[in-house]
Amino acid sequence: MTATAAPTQLDFGNPADLTGSLSTMVKGMRGSVILGIAGEVRALIATGRPVCNFTVGDFDPKQFPIPAELREGIVRALEAGETNYPPSDGMPSFRKAVVEYVARDQGVRYPVDSVHITCGGRPIVYGAFRCLINPGDTVLYSVPSWNNDHYSHISGAKSVEIVAGRDTGFQPTLAQLAPHFAAAKLLCLCTPGNPTGTVMEPDVLKSILEAVVEENARRAITGESRLFVLFDQMYGALVSPPARHAHPVALVPESAPFVITIDGVSKSFAGTGLRVGWVMAAPAVISRMKDFLGHVGTWAPRAEQIATAAFLMNAAAVAAFRRQMDAALRARLEAVFHGFDALKRDGYPVDCIHPQGAIYLSLRLNLAGRTFDGKRIESNEEIRWLLLDAGCAVVPFQAFGLKDETGWFRLSVGAVSLADIADAFPRIRSLLDQVR
Repeated sequence: MTATAAPTQLDFGNPADLTGSLSTMVKGMRGSVILGIAGEVRALIATGRPVCNFTVGDFDPKQFPIPAELREGIVRALEAGETNYPPSDGMPSFRKAVVEYVARDQGVRYPVDSVHITCGGRPIVYGAFRCLINPGDTVLYSVPSWNNDHYSHISGAKSVEIVAGRDTGFQPTLAQLAPHFAAAKLLCLCTPGNPTGTVMEPDVLKSILEAVVEENARRAITGESRLFVLFDQMYGALVSPPARHAHPVALVPESAPFVITIDGVSKSFAGTGLRVGWVMAAPAVISRMKDFLGHVGTWAPRAEQIATAAFLMNAAAVAAFRRQMDAALRARLEAVFHGFDALKRDGYPVDCIHPQGAIYLSLRLNLAGRTFDGKRIESNEEIRWLLLDAGCAVVPFQAFGLKDETGWFRLSVGAVSLADIADAFPRIRSLLDQVR
């Protein structure tokens, strides 16, 4: 055997000198609170402690496997050698399948040139901000909401945040948004909502879109840049009756030039790790987003695209999977809701909103100002740690842009079983019994 020299030990110098040389944008960027909490939960689970993990906006494949037809289609595509680069805007068969799927399930038909395929939803949000926003432009959105604050920072936008409250299901209203339309370049909406699990009423959405159309008619006369709507419907397939999800362009066809929709298989088909998403918008917008995202390299894997195209065209398989997945999700959401509702009826300081969609439930623990073990509870973060110590992991609404210490938290059921939920409530009740 030939002797080799010992590997060189590297000296990276002073970390402060290096970070000081990074861009102003990166130095001002905050890391993901959710990812940080996830790391704490993993560390606790590694000690052997029982934890009901309500934190992750993901699916445990043991609880929620992807559709069998989709899994088998991916295997067949890989075995057929479909492992090279796909077209940067997506496989033609997949783009056509998305058109047919949206027409069939959401009642609006786009041209194929309106579809761009990406590796999940995040690149679409990033691409929309980068393609629409110049530094200093105004982005309008409500809180709590997912990552709008981070993408506004990345793009150098001015954020206008509307605080949406419990009385509207944490969804914004036209009355809240309209005063800011004249200054805004981008309006961000998400329904069903992350983190709230609530659905915007179609009539409310329609009124907002009609006002956007009216605002853009005014701007057409003055020559101003148009107001766009970034509509996140990643959870659009996950709605519990009587709540209804509506596609914005189906409600207000005149809004089509200004609406950019986000969707994919991550949540609707429990395929978070497949990294398959799509954006639909006016062809003129998609054309430039395609150019931009092509430089970023955001295409989804070829085999997954081919398999997803075939699956979306199989209406019977899609419907069968929806029945199975929706029933499993609803059972978990209802179990969590009824568990906390029982605590509320028993006089404990909790509140929760009956879930309407997505994989989330909004929970309030009104513990601020009370004491635990002789110490006054001051913040959502302290409440979160008390819950985590009791074996229940949740995410505070502060992770979604809400500044106030309101006691509201997001609970996700994508990675828990009904047994996990049942086991958690005696621990939660015991914790609350110790709060004075």
